[in-house]
Amino acid sequence: MKAKKPNWLITSLLIVGSLLILFPLYLTITISLKTPQELADSLWALPKEWRFENYLEAIEITNFFNAFQNSFLITIVVVIFTILTNSMVAYAIARNLHKKFYKFLFYYFVSAMFVPFPIIMLPIVKQTSSWGLDNIVGLMLLYIVYGLAFNIFVYVGYIKSIPKELEEAAIVDGASTWKVFWKVIFPLLTPMNATVGILTCLWAWNDFMLPLVILSDSDMATLPLVQYMFQGQFSTDYNLAFASYLMALAPMILVYIFAQKWIISGVTKGAIK
Repeated sequence: MKAKKPNWLITSLLIVGSLLILFPLYLTITISLKTPQELADSLWALPKEWRFENYLEAIEITNFFNAFQNSFLITIVVVIFTILTNSMVAYAIARNLHKKFYKFLFYYFVSAMFVPFPIIMLPIVKQTSSWGLDNIVGLMLLYIVYGLAFNIFVYVGYIKSIPKELEEAAIVDGASTWKVFWKVIFPLLTPMNATVGILTCLWAWNDFMLPLVILSDSDMATLPLVQYMFQGQFSTDYNLAFASYLMALAPMILVYIFAQKWIISGVTKGAIK
């Protein structure tokens, strides 16, 4: 068999794309390890003095571990409840799409993906405040609800590809609808559960706007919000700022590196099947 000739156009685009991703990361790491004087002398060069103390100072100034705890708690709870609740709603819709009411529900949920958040931001802030939900619990509930639109879209597409004969066999054996879902359908949703869980994890951890407008107590601040609150303090010391940014980004970078195959394959399966 003849060896395929390399496609230089695609290869060049991949190289350029990789550089566009890696170069900002290189700058973030090097700036976080420089002194203010080194940063003023040269932005691009490697640091002459590797100041790991910048990370310790950033941790102390931003109360990093408190914000990390808040972000971790919110992310874990949101991921678990999103998978459990959104999959059940999607299953009920997917198996009843032949009915007008459920078809309306499907398009109603999916249409929410096209509603920009700034349009509903003010009503949400006023409502959560009046209900006493301007806290971490309210933030978790909003994440779970706001994830419904996209999650139902991918879940329904995947569930429709699961043969109904599996459910019919379980019902013949005496299983209830509830048991059919948890014993038959939910285990088969593992690839899609992984995809939804990873995407929800990335969103809840990195989101800035929703915590900014919902949370009223600085002790409840998440990592992205802490970076914003201390922006003025970092205006003359970007070394500490970049050290703090890198620590906040590091957990999700690791999650994405190890889980990107489930993200890509899961979204493709949910959209096509």
